[in-house]
Amino acid sequence: MMGLLYLFLCFTTGAAICNFAFPGLVNMAKTDYNKSTLSFCPYLLLLPAWYLVGSLALTWAVYWTAMVFARTAEPLFWANLIVMPVAGIISVCHWFRKAGKRRAKAGKEETLRLEKSLSMAEQCLLVGIIVLAFLLMWATFFVKDSKLYIGFSVFSDFSPHIGMIRSFSYGNNFPTSYSHYAGEDIKYHFMFQFMVGNLEYLGLRIDYAFNLPSMLSFISAFLLLYLLALKITGKVGAGCLACLFFAFRSSKTLFTYLAGLPSGTGVLQALAENTAFLSDTPKEDWGLWNLNVYCNQRHLAFGLAVMFLVILLLLPRVYEMHEKVDTPLRPCIDSMKQIFFTKDAWSIADYRTPIAAGILLGSLSFFHGAAVIGCLLVLFIAAIVAEHRLEFALLAAITIGMAYLQTNFFMKGSAVSFDFLFGFLAENRTLFGVASYLERLLGILPLVLLAAFCIQKSVGKHLMLAFALPLIFAFTVSLTVDVTVNHKYIMMSCILLGIFAADVVIRLLQRRDIFIRMAGILLILMLTSTGIYDFITVMRKNTPDSAIVLDLEDPLTQWIDENSNSKDIFLTSNYAINQVVLGGAMLYQGWQYYAWSAGYDTLYRDEQVRKMYEAETPGELDTLVRENHIRFIIVDWDNRNSDAYRLNEENIRLTYQRVYKEGEGERELSIYDTQLPLFDR
Repeated sequence: MMGLLYLFLCFTTGAAICNFAFPGLVNMAKTDYNKSTLSFCPYLLLLPAWYLVGSLALTWAVYWTAMVFARTAEPLFWANLIVMPVAGIISVCHWFRKAGKRRAKAGKEETLRLEKSLSMAEQCLLVGIIVLAFLLMWATFFVKDSKLYIGFSVFSDFSPHIGMIRSFSYGNNFPTSYSHYAGEDIKYHFMFQFMVGNLEYLGLRIDYAFNLPSMLSFISAFLLLYLLALKITGKVGAGCLACLFFAFRSSKTLFTYLAGLPSGTGVLQALAENTAFLSDTPKEDWGLWNLNVYCNQRHLAFGLAVMFLVILLLLPRVYEMHEKVDTPLRPCIDSMKQIFFTKDAWSIADYRTPIAAGILLGSLSFFHGAAVIGCLLVLFIAAIVAEHRLEFALLAAITIGMAYLQTNFFMKGSAVSFDFLFGFLAENRTLFGVASYLERLLGILPLVLLAAFCIQKSVGKHLMLAFALPLIFAFTVSLTVDVTVNHKYIMMSCILLGIFAADVVIRLLQRRDIFIRMAGILLILMLTSTGIYDFITVMRKNTPDSAIVLDLEDPLTQWIDENSNSKDIFLTSNYAINQVVLGGAMLYQGWQYYAWSAGYDTLYRDEQVRKMYEAETPGELDTLVRENHIRFIIVDWDNRNSDAYRLNEENIRLTYQRVYKEGEGERELSIYDTQLPLFDR
């Protein structure tokens, strides 16, 4: 119940903050960027904005308050005890203030006369998004009969996610350390997992704690993209299609797969029997580009939603400038003067919006850092031809400053390393190799976007260039040791550019010629077929029969919860997800890929793990344990059959007292407490 109250307070606190920080927010629902009237229910904007702003504010407030009480047994108890009542008071005060204003305006003409009801298109869109969100989130993560089912296509990413969640809900992970590389700083954007952990601490069962904010984030991203498309194009159909293209990616992979089927193979039978993600490019079979990403990286939708909201807030400045310079027969020199050498081009007309938006985007840094970078890239190009561009600079300065402060608090060393790397995952990292890669990955989308660029006015062309910059960034810069993570920047560009692809299709569908309309319908099919089949594959992969099943009432999980905290480091095999991780154990060295891709030195710890498990004497083992701050040592089947070292189980048994045991023989699992030595130190 307290967890649901927390989510409710996210909305109400967000409403209070938005009323102060973005007082004209609801005006965005009145007209498009060309000042044509929109028929749009404002709550499709307000509710996502309230949720995003409130979640950021409350979650950070709880986290920093918990840091103050880090030395207590339960920091989250005191943090929620302080923050939630304050949030409630802010919400009540805001409600009374709004009620007072409504009474004062009684009998007078309202400032805003907006259609409060949902149109039929909005109703269909909202229902479709909610159903899609529900299917994706609950098919991949749910509890039944005290068993936790983790979908086959997400269990890998969920390993560190669940470890981080349980390190907060079951442990005391303040200051925060990475659950699969315990005892060091935190290089991973973990705050969404912290919010989920806090919701579980407040009483929500773990599937509700994870799925509810994930669904709200997913729905918010779609609704804000719909409004962005509506304001850019002025067309409801384009908004709906932009959401369709968001959900179901464009790619030629399905068509390549069908073309490669052996002669005589039944197409429908082949599609029905396939359970793998279709792949025509490197790592496409991971599900990098389809809806599976929003299942296994739940914080991505949250980051995208904030990104769309900030873009919505700043784009009016772009249209204001283009309105001044895009006049017939205006000399080019006059346009250049207007863009770069006038007061309005640079001055700050409104401090509140860029400051508030900068704080909002800066607060996102440890929720989803890539969304922050992607948003700044878009705004950088947008600001080149915009009114009051110092507002963009102010927003960027605040965002970067906040990100810098957070990074220096949480991390040792630099957060990212900007290295030039051309080609992303293309097999042939040349210009033509990249073109071939994009053609295979994106299918007909680049051609549709080329057509869109040709028919757009200058402001549309400008926005398309701005929206394309994250994609260009992904193919030229590597921020981490694993360039694969750049796929999120490509997705951002494709989602935003999908607005203009949708505009092209709607223009075709609005023509009277039946053949042109049919061409529009054919384009929709070509742009979504692979994505739709990917969605079917996601659902097919994540059945209860194929899920990783963990027991919420498992004795081992309960023992770890009751006998350890997040300061206790476990020496284990390189676990991914199991009952130990579910118990909130902080692993000295979990599955290496997670920590390696985040920038940790996994090779060093691999060597330390080998030395500890192979140690020949109690003294040698104890020295290594103390150097690496190990509290518990687990010996199980994985250790006994490891190819990385030869387990000296007898030495561990003679060195420390065993405090937990289950199973027999090769399947026996034992936990040894290094604070209970069996020899004289």
